[in-house]
Amino acid sequence: MLETIEKLLILQDRDRNILRIQNELAHIEPERQALKMKAAGAQSGLESAKHRQMQIESDRKKLELEVVAKKQQIEKYALQQFQTRKNDEYRALAHEIELCKEAIVKLEDQQLDLMEKAEKAQKDASAAAQAANDAKKLADGQIANLATREQNLQKELAELQSNREQLLQAVDESARSRYERLLKSKGGNVVVGVQHGVCGGCHMRLPTQIIVSCQAQQELVTCINCGRILYYTRDMDLAVAE
Repeated sequence: MLETIEKLLILQDRDRNILRIQNELAHIEPERQALKMKAAGAQSGLESAKHRQMQIESDRKKLELEVVAKKQQIEKYALQQFQTRKNDEYRALAHEIELCKEAIVKLEDQQLDLMEKAEKAQKDASAAAQAANDAKKLADGQIANLATREQNLQKELAELQSNREQLLQAVDESARSRYERLLKSKGGNVVVGVQHGVCGGCHMRLPTQIIVSCQAQQELVTCINCGRILYYTRDMDLAVAE
């Protein structure tokens, strides 16, 4: 194999690893944000449960005050009954007292309903607190793992990039320039083999002369279709597939 091809294949392997690591690093921040959002969602659920619990307690206290007010009203009407000497006023006050008692019964029924709701709200809040705590612990652990992974990937990337510069300098300027140009447009698939008479990159059939030049291994040969750099080894089958 042409020495330049060997160097380019090694360089390409480094570039593929660099691209892989860069891709992994690009996914870490979205993963981190997704974990934070999940934990925040659980916390939001807890806050909603607490708010519901507080609202029920507030409504219950309002009912208690209304019951107290109705009882005070009954005492007032009873006193007015004691003071009046007119039958129609007495009956009117008695009617008002009865209305107050009916209102108290309804208010107390509402209180009982709220007590049941308060019990459920308490259980919901406890469950939400546990869920929020579990979600935070899980997110914190996974975020810590992501940070470690990110640090390791950055270290590996720095080493690969440093090694890449050394490999790049070992390639002659013409081949280096061609490779770098193709790398920008083709990604990590610049130097490709010839198999069954087709380019290993674009998979288009190659002219016989190109295949012969590639087999001769005297110079860099490029695909006339995609421009990739071609190479051939003895274990490759040059025969065009039927």
